[in-house]
Amino acid sequence: MDAVIVGTIVGGLALDQYWPAHGQLAVSIVTWIVLAALWHRSSPRERLALAACLLFATAGEVFLSLGWGLYAYRLDNIPFFVPPGHVLLFFLGTRIAARLPTGAEWWIAVAALPLVALFAGLGRDTLGPLLFALFFACMVLSPARKLYATMFVLSLAMELYGTWIGNWRWSAQVPWLGLTADNPPIAAGAFYCVLDLLVVATAARLGALASPQSPASVAGTPSIASHQVATWSARSSSR
Repeated sequence: MDAVIVGTIVGGLALDQYWPAHGQLAVSIVTWIVLAALWHRSSPRERLALAACLLFATAGEVFLSLGWGLYAYRLDNIPFFVPPGHVLLFFLGTRIAARLPTGAEWWIAVAALPLVALFAGLGRDTLGPLLFALFFACMVLSPARKLYATMFVLSLAMELYGTWIGNWRWSAQVPWLGLTADNPPIAAGAFYCVLDLLVVATAARLGALASPQSPASVAGTPSIASHQVATWSARSSSR
């Protein structure tokens, strides 16, 4: 499934860009089919995370692109393949995060900070420090740090690829804030980290409601969010 997801994202973005007549429709159909296959092979608890990711990603795209105007897609719309693409990227991130060595998540944050500071100091991406603070807050507030660090890097790779071939473009001037942004911002992955934090927290909460426990057992259980990611990763690795 990992290779299928990577192929869907990489090949899909290229097809959308270089087959302007029908590429976006074709990619949308394929992406939803891949998501349906992932849904079919997932457990009920995992499906909670998939559904939450789809809903939050759709709302986030509407706000960030159409509302705030931080970036615009090639046709000034939200391609139908984008929300399910976020879900596929989230799943891929959980797979990679499961293999991340302990402590590597903090090294990723440390390595990113000088670049964020450099680009901000040059004036080309003054949005970067704000996004990095958002990323760092996710790392501190939730135990699913490996997932957020993984998504910070993985989403930046996708952002670099998508903006390079022209699927979307970030606004050089950030609306409302008067800041500048690179194309893409070096810390754009912070938005994906917030998405994943919401997904993990929501899925854990809904899972707890679906399988109610006594107050005593809940109090004696380690973080539900970390268990959610760990369980997902373990089940995914066994497939």
